[in-house]
Amino acid sequence: MANTPQSKKRARQSETRYAINKARRSRIRTYLRKVEEAIASGDQTAAAEALKNAQPELARGITKGVLHKNTVARKMSRLSSRVKALNA
Repeated sequence: MANTPQSKKRARQSETRYAINKARRSRIRTYLRKVEEAIASGDQTAAAEALKNAQPELARGITKGVLHKNTVARKMSRLSSRVKALNA
């Protein structure tokens, strides 16, 4: 348990950041799910649009420290290649 005023404040800040990061992760997952659903439906234009909407949210996850940049780069690369393959 936190005893000093500083450690109490850090505990409060930690709870706040946890809630914010959890919401941000959830939002990112929602965007990714929309892309996955569009790919599963086979509609290339809808999948491309969903990916276009998901990319800024993923990039925001990097800058806010929720996701690692290589993780996001890998996800974007794999999704874009899957969307591109729908056309073929």
